[in-house]
Amino acid sequence: MKKSILTDVITIDNEIQHSKPVLKGTRLPISIIIGSLAGGMTYDEVIQEYAVTREQILASLAYFSELLNYETVYSMEKVS
Repeated sequence: MKKSILTDVITIDNEIQHSKPVLKGTRLPISIIIGSLAGGMTYDEVIQEYAVTREQILASLAYFSELLNYETVYSMEKVS
């Protein structure tokens, strides 16, 4: 991930949202943006609902996408 995404659009601060990544200058966690999109909201609906920009949405998606590279993935198959 480009460092500028984190420093320009997304920030992590111990004093804001328990160190969850948020959009800089807000208390809005990027998980809200991702969850809203996953729940079926369009970019335009998210922009209206949360007063964010398209660039902030794209930065949230980029951050989340990069974060997945560091996750441990477990199989959901039922083991007998």
